[in-house]
Amino acid sequence: MSLDALDRQILVHYQSDTRVPSEQIGAHVGLSAAAVQRRLKRLRESGVIVSEVASLDCHKLGLGVTAIVHVDLVDESARASQAFRDKVTARAEVQQCYGVAGAVDYVLVVIVADLVAYEAFSAACLLHDANVRSFTTHIVLDAAKRGGPLAI
Repeated sequence: MSLDALDRQILVHYQSDTRVPSEQIGAHVGLSAAAVQRRLKRLRESGVIVSEVASLDCHKLGLGVTAIVHVDLVDESARASQAFRDKVTARAEVQQCYGVAGAVDYVLVVIVADLVAYEAFSAACLLHDANVRSFTTHIVLDAAKRGGPLAI
């Protein structure tokens, strides 16, 4: 699907706050509210808009530890990698999972209540997995930026 300038302008406004009324977006981009709604519908149906979710404050929910985990696998075959990916992405603690090129095979972003919860996660998913050669955990001290709008 090709995006025109109006689609891109709509997405710039929409991705920061999906609760902004179509009338307000339309006023910024020069379209009617109905035209904005039609374009948003098309963007959803084409898969450009993947989901619309609430952004929650981890600390207010008692989730005080964010860990960036680098994982090196023993067997990097497609089947073994998929098994690892399936296991970790099924865990609610794993907020992001990236297969990467470089010194490690995966980078995980894990959010848990505390270090005890992280230790339980790492024991369940990493320490006793025969395919995990090694992993390194980086505890986030300051989240200068979490997510945010894409540069469109």
